[in-house]
Amino acid sequence: MTALLLSFFILLAGAIAAAALRCTRTQWIGPWSAISGAAIAAFAGLRSLIAGATVDIAAPWQVPMGSLHIGLDPLSALFVSLIAVVGVLAAAYGRGYLANDLGNEKVAMSWCWYNLLLAAMLLVVVARDGFLFLVAWEAMSLASFFLVMFDHEKDEVMRAGWTYLVATHLGTAFLLVMFLLLGAGVSLDFSALSASGLLASIVFAMALIGFGTKAGFVPLHVWLPEAHPAAPSHVSALMSGVMIKTGIYGLLRVMTFIKAPDAWWGWALIVIGAVSGVTGVLFALAQHDLKRLLAYHSVENIGIIALGLGIGILGNVSANPVMAAMGFCGALLHVVNHGIFKSLLFLGAGSVLHATGTRAIDRMGGLIKSMPVTGAVFLVGAAAICALPPLNGFVSEFLVYSAAFSSVATGTQVWGGIVVIGSLALIGGLAAACFTKAFGAVFLGEPRSRDAVGVHEAPLSMCWPMVTLAALCVFIGLTAPVMVRLMMPAVAQLAPAAVNTVLMKRLQDLMTWISLAALVLIGLTALLAGLRSMLLRYRTVRTAVTWDCGYAAPTARMQYTASSYAQPLIGMFQTVLRTRCDVQKPQGLFPTAAGLHNQTPDLFVQEVYVPAIRGIVKVADGFRRVQQGQTHLYILYILVTVLLLLIWNLW
Repeated sequence: MTALLLSFFILLAGAIAAAALRCTRTQWIGPWSAISGAAIAAFAGLRSLIAGATVDIAAPWQVPMGSLHIGLDPLSALFVSLIAVVGVLAAAYGRGYLANDLGNEKVAMSWCWYNLLLAAMLLVVVARDGFLFLVAWEAMSLASFFLVMFDHEKDEVMRAGWTYLVATHLGTAFLLVMFLLLGAGVSLDFSALSASGLLASIVFAMALIGFGTKAGFVPLHVWLPEAHPAAPSHVSALMSGVMIKTGIYGLLRVMTFIKAPDAWWGWALIVIGAVSGVTGVLFALAQHDLKRLLAYHSVENIGIIALGLGIGILGNVSANPVMAAMGFCGALLHVVNHGIFKSLLFLGAGSVLHATGTRAIDRMGGLIKSMPVTGAVFLVGAAAICALPPLNGFVSEFLVYSAAFSSVATGTQVWGGIVVIGSLALIGGLAAACFTKAFGAVFLGEPRSRDAVGVHEAPLSMCWPMVTLAALCVFIGLTAPVMVRLMMPAVAQLAPAAVNTVLMKRLQDLMTWISLAALVLIGLTALLAGLRSMLLRYRTVRTAVTWDCGYAAPTARMQYTASSYAQPLIGMFQTVLRTRCDVQKPQGLFPTAAGLHNQTPDLFVQEVYVPAIRGIVKVADGFRRVQQGQTHLYILYILVTVLLLLIWNLW
């Protein structure tokens, strides 16, 4: 715990120094304080996670219903490790990403908010008191708001920032009510919080809305595809990779307060997970902005995590330990995996933006020739998010699949298992289509505009964090038994009856076979590559064009655009996506022009939030009549209110 306290001190000191100096030295103080503070936190979190130990520090604190109480248990240690590892790599990347703005006061303040965001996220997951938790939660929301507003001169950034701020405070309002219900007006210390019966269901519903807003559950996700593209890319990586996971952590922590979950909790998470996963990947498929596409994939992967948690809860309720352990283990491991490969993808998108100056997918193309490192690591991240072996995404989704198949095989909550299997299968296929579109349109073929011509690879300071994250994707995929063993202490906090020696051995054996299969796959690939190299060693190898139907100089006009590639799938789901297409068909025997332009607004924004806001504005307009600008009328309002309260109290 000493190391974690030192981490807090370094991060806060770095934030204060960055805000106070606001000069060229900030380019060193801001990122290096973030790197060193997060590295120490990573050491503390990983050590606690490996040991499976629980440490607490409590001190008197003169606030109502609270105390200064922090602690590290396996669940907190898991999230501390993820936050810190991604925080280190994103800060190292950010130093190179913002190097062109050296000495800019705006950059200095961004490092202040970055350090504060890291410190607040760490405090959220180690807080053991409701008041302290809410203070850290609010600090996290405000710090991330100011980071999103980095380019506040742009109208779309301003809109994204305010959308995020409103959404996060609506979620916080539900959390405040939830903690008041749990504390029963006596104490907000986590050790004293409990609920049962109807109160437990109300608390869970409040947590689902409050934490689900931060996590990005559909339909509470509307801030996410706006805020993530607006923020600088290393901030997008931190927000998408780990900040939204604090919503998952909060939901899990509340579940530890309530010892007897109801079956409807699991079903609610399965339905939310299925809707979030499918709609998230569908809206991602229809995007033209690379970072917005990745933001919608965060909604998709949060849905996968919810599917794992839902099937785990149903396993708990149905006394099926295999189903519970695999569901929770798969969900927790996917929290880690998504944090790694989504951070990698956002950093890769940042390198592309840094080189080309655009996020429009249809203006890119052929970038892998001039950006081979970025292209290679982006391909690893794309394969990982599509759950392809031997990478980390496959391992966690395999566990969720296994939990669902266990429910079907044992006849326990069969329909829950069927929904999870069907949802994961559909999500996986659509994700593969989406990332073949993204990678192909961005990195393959010929440049589609001048933006993609003459670009260069990102500097070393931006490349090595991406390579490290790509290596972690491979490492976790190859060490599945070790990762499962690390997850089990946290799983035991959520499903104590499900974790036992026999079950752990079965899971370890299953994951060992997965890892061996991954090693065999890599070995066969290396063997075939070596065999090819050996066969060609003594032969003359020359380079020639492929058969090109008579076209000696391929151009971008002969390539699929991202829009045309995705159009057949988008058309299949037109009922959900409501895509508006503008097609310019070829005319005549020798057409000179043709085009396809489509636009896909967010269905939930258009059909739910816009009408709701219009209704609120209409009701608010009606109250303008009582605001006459006359002081004596306002005094009358106050007197009438006091009189009514007195009558109510006497009654």
